[in-house]
Amino acid sequence: MSKVYFTDMRAKPGRNLLEKLQILVRKAGIESIDFKDKFTAIKIHFGEPGNLSYIRANYAATIAKFLIDKQAKPFLTDSGTLYLGKRSNAIDHIQSAFENGFNPVAVPCPVIIADGLKAIDYREIAVNLKYTEKAKIGSAIAEADIVVSMNHFKGHEQAGFGGALKNLGMGSASAAGKLDLHSSSKPVIDAAECVSCGQCIKYCASHAISLNTQKKAEIDYEKCVGCGQCVAICQYEAAQPVWNNSTDIMNYKIAEYTMAVLKDKPNFHINFIMDVSPNCDCWNCNDAAIVPNIGMAASFDPVALDQASADLVSKSAANINTVLNTRQYGELQNVDKFKLLHPNTDWEAGLKYAEEIGLGSRNYELVTV
Repeated sequence: MSKVYFTDMRAKPGRNLLEKLQILVRKAGIESIDFKDKFTAIKIHFGEPGNLSYIRANYAATIAKFLIDKQAKPFLTDSGTLYLGKRSNAIDHIQSAFENGFNPVAVPCPVIIADGLKAIDYREIAVNLKYTEKAKIGSAIAEADIVVSMNHFKGHEQAGFGGALKNLGMGSASAAGKLDLHSSSKPVIDAAECVSCGQCIKYCASHAISLNTQKKAEIDYEKCVGCGQCVAICQYEAAQPVWNNSTDIMNYKIAEYTMAVLKDKPNFHINFIMDVSPNCDCWNCNDAAIVPNIGMAASFDPVALDQASADLVSKSAANINTVLNTRQYGELQNVDKFKLLHPNTDWEAGLKYAEEIGLGSRNYELVTV
């Protein structure tokens, strides 16, 4: 049975929430890790500009300062997005992070986009599991000595909820890895959006793309290996993934990618169960939180951490005037709110599979700090 340490959101003079976070991680045993001179990836989601429910930079600063005190070499990191937005390349991603408070003034460590300038810099990590032979992980995360994840716990339209596994598995994957997680098919070209710029041709390592007689990009599927480079490179949304994986399979793959991220590395994880929005922080907006702010939880076991966080949200009463329409449903105490939000998803399947492959345990002891 894994231990998950938890503290609520109550604060008072002399013990604010940032101080409670420090106490929490110490009680959870983070100091048992030897951080001296180790490159330590703080895996976080910087939030899509326009979304205001991501973890505040103040919390990241607290963890960064703690790690610096332990003589670590910490850096804040995330990988680029598969879709075209303000985090699909390193320049826009860093600018977005800075705008949202993750900048040198607020947080005393650098921001490094894990998969490089154009989301194509990754390392293949062998896991040899059912759905993934080799995971494509952003290079900076793959090369880090230690991984500390800071995870905003919230709903997710494809995974059911996003927590430690989602932030680590999906969030650390390069564009090619994200394509693999979302889809088992090779990309397609939307000819109406293609502007004949030729960038997909230039960056296709398989030489599978050319311009047809209409001067539109065209994929030779006998040569295409489904790496997703064209999806990452195309700035006009002409190269598109095919979204054909069931949500269960996507959650299984997320667990396998998380296994790759944490393979042979000391790791520690913190879930922030606050501003629990219905959907992912990748949206450029956030709907009202579905439950009151619950607290912060920490563990060496990401599976137990996500299970405990989901249980805490289920046990909580719901907020009124949210997408759950609680005036109709009642308080929704002891109800799986993520299943209500996203009925076609099964978050529990992902945790069961994560437990099966040895990533962690769903059985936990909740230790209140």
